[in-house]
Amino acid sequence: MTRSPRSTRTEARLGSIIRPAAGRLLLPALVLGLIVTIWEVWTRLADVPVYIVPAPSAVGSRLLGEPAFFAGHAASTLSVAIGGWALGSAVAILYAAIMSQSQLLERALYPLALLVKVVPVLVWAVLFVVWFGFGPTPKVLIAALITFFPVLVNTLAGLRAANAEYLDLFRSLNASRAQVFWKLRAPGSLPYLFAAFRIAIPLAVIGAFVAEYFTGDRGIGSIISVAHSNLDMPTVFSAVLVLAIMGIALTALTSYLERRILFWHDSFR
Repeated sequence: MTRSPRSTRTEARLGSIIRPAAGRLLLPALVLGLIVTIWEVWTRLADVPVYIVPAPSAVGSRLLGEPAFFAGHAASTLSVAIGGWALGSAVAILYAAIMSQSQLLERALYPLALLVKVVPVLVWAVLFVVWFGFGPTPKVLIAALITFFPVLVNTLAGLRAANAEYLDLFRSLNASRAQVFWKLRAPGSLPYLFAAFRIAIPLAVIGAFVAEYFTGDRGIGSIISVAHSNLDMPTVFSAVLVLAIMGIALTALTSYLERRILFWHDSFR
């Protein structure tokens, strides 16, 4: 039985995706496996109390014992992280677009953005709880604040980095300011923007965790808060593992979308 050309092309395409990914994951997986093995052997030989450092087997048993429990809280954290990332990124991109229009606007508005950055996140957490209560709003706002500054800085740098020769060409064609922005500056800033996203998305996960740790009754942060107070270290380590997997998965998804969208850029040729 012969296979159709379409199925052959599909298999070849899948192979071209899977083989490089497997190659990139093999060495980290081996290193991680070695670390986990050493960790397991050390906790058993040294008879380390479980309330100090649990063995990987105890962490795995706790995580696999109640997968629905961790999945439900992870979904809450994920929704807060994505909501905060989307809000913070949207405001940062708009803010950078305004500042990129003139040096005067940048000098006037940048200190306000810097103020958001230098104020400790715990101060904002307390204020948001006072202003908005203990619902999802303060959590999303905290994640958005952590996301805001790196996206702002990278987007502004990208908008400022337009090729001088292309700028001269647009000006010689009497292009309007809007045409220069949308046809030259905005596309040229996309590599900078995705670089910011690779930084901001894990930060949004951290922001969601911080918000839930101090203000929430749902999410990975609340699990760690309660488990830590009870010295339930297997639960703490299990929740940290879920948080790490979430951050890694979101970062990998961002890198994949970057390669798909910026296939035309020199760095992906």
